[in-house]
Amino acid sequence: MLSVVKCPFVRAAAPVFLLFAACTAPQAPASRAVSDVRAVWDAQVAAWNRGDLDGYMAAYWNSPDLVFFSNGGETRGWQATLERYRTRYQSGGKQMGALDFPQLDFTALGPHAVLARGRWHLRMPVGQELSGMTTVIFRELPEGWRIVHDHSTSEGR
Repeated sequence: MLSVVKCPFVRAAAPVFLLFAACTAPQAPASRAVSDVRAVWDAQVAAWNRGDLDGYMAAYWNSPDLVFFSNGGETRGWQATLERYRTRYQSGGKQMGALDFPQLDFTALGPHAVLARGRWHLRMPVGQELSGMTTVIFRELPEGWRIVHDHSTSEGR
């Protein structure tokens, strides 16, 4: 009977197998992170489309350290971000419209961070259509996956 240690093929293949196993092991947590964030994203879009700004904001980190960049402006903090959305999309009888993302991808940056980026499209009830690009960073926090940084721009503004 051949000894495993003396077999040159087994000795040569063992490091390759260990390297393969080490490289593929992190995929499960990363894919789970992306699917968890995708579920938060989908719930956030559904909240927007039913006019539920509080539900939409539930995806954001409720912290003064939340950062939102848009078209050269900077908003810091959850409350200031909520007020920005209220002013822009709910004040003066405005309605929030229908939001979708015709182009969107998610990339795990690690087991506790995910990058989402793509193109957004907003159809307002009065017929106006807005669109732009977004890059969002999610972190897994004790309260769940939350947006900690949002950089969104709109075209034609």
